[in-house]
Amino acid sequence: MDDINLHYRFLNWRRRIREIREVGAVRYRERFKRMLRDGDVLSYQGNSDEVGCYVAPRPLSKGNCYFEVTIVDTGVRGMIAVGLVPQYYKLDHQPGWLPHSVAYHADDGKLYNGNTVGQQFGPKCNRGDRIGCGIYLESLEDGRTTVLFTKNGKEVSLQHTIKILLHEDEWGRLHDVRVTGTLLEYVGKGKSIVDVGLAQSRLPLNTRCHYYELEITDAGEKCYIALGLARRNYPKNRHPGWSKGSIAYHADDGKLFQGSGVGDAFGPRCFEGDVMGCGIMFPRDYILDSGDDSDDGDLEVWPKQRRVQNELYMNDEDEEEDGEEQEGSKVMVFFTRNGKVVGRREVAVPAGGFYPTIGMMSTGEKIRVDLHPLSG
Repeated sequence: MDDINLHYRFLNWRRRIREIREVGAVRYRERFKRMLRDGDVLSYQGNSDEVGCYVAPRPLSKGNCYFEVTIVDTGVRGMIAVGLVPQYYKLDHQPGWLPHSVAYHADDGKLYNGNTVGQQFGPKCNRGDRIGCGIYLESLEDGRTTVLFTKNGKEVSLQHTIKILLHEDEWGRLHDVRVTGTLLEYVGKGKSIVDVGLAQSRLPLNTRCHYYELEITDAGEKCYIALGLARRNYPKNRHPGWSKGSIAYHADDGKLFQGSGVGDAFGPRCFEGDVMGCGIMFPRDYILDSGDDSDDGDLEVWPKQRRVQNELYMNDEDEEEDGEEQEGSKVMVFFTRNGKVVGRREVAVPAGGFYPTIGMMSTGEKIRVDLHPLSG
């Protein structure tokens, strides 16, 4: 039986490592349901009672801030919607129906802004009409942007200024880190060991979402960037890996830190342009111990850091939770650099799970994060 289990684990490792190596090719992937794409033509393939949805592989950006859709055939009802949604939007809902999405609906000319009830917005659209959607880059601030819609090249004027939240819903805790879409920027002082900027995901890794990545877009002054996993309520002024209940790969020295301020030689240093990844190899029978009855939907954005004693690798008695940290089953945590596995370490999962946690600590640091690079 032991031989069978070892063989299963070996095969599972090979499959997961192959996924990681291919992650560069799938980081941006189109998603669709009940839709058929033939070149640049999309066709609905449902039974008229179910929603079909298509999400493009890449978000709007500075170099591509606008797109258009031409209605070739309205079908039976003409229920066509064009807009913007988060990358992992539920594909059985029309754009605009769910939070953090907005869309112009052709059949009734209404605008749907995170709600199944639309507001009167513009004219209805028919066969041959072109619907356009874009963002004003100059208005992009604090994770929000202004969205515009057009019909046949003319901007729909009524209530065209719409504010929508971008990606901030993925983060449960933010301290001295500014989020703009998938871009995270360090905005702390960057002068001492306690000036850590921390970003922690709203949800822990699990068997369906077991891996995440960041790309270093600007290394800043010293590239004090750390990627790893930490318990919920991890101290906000501590790099992941420095305190108990955490593990992290640090870009500036290539060391692995596991619940200690002293790291172990682990892998190569990382620089601007490098992609760092972290994931968990869960046992086949893994069950998460939630540790409490708290609601994962409650987001906590930490206030501006208070003044603390400037001691190297201090104990953080005011930040650590009282008592011994409860630990669950052991899992294998692995780290990657540019799609290749750097190394792994067996660790015990804290009560409530391991949350993707990123630390930054020097001026000018910027990273782009994908919390779901292996998801379809």
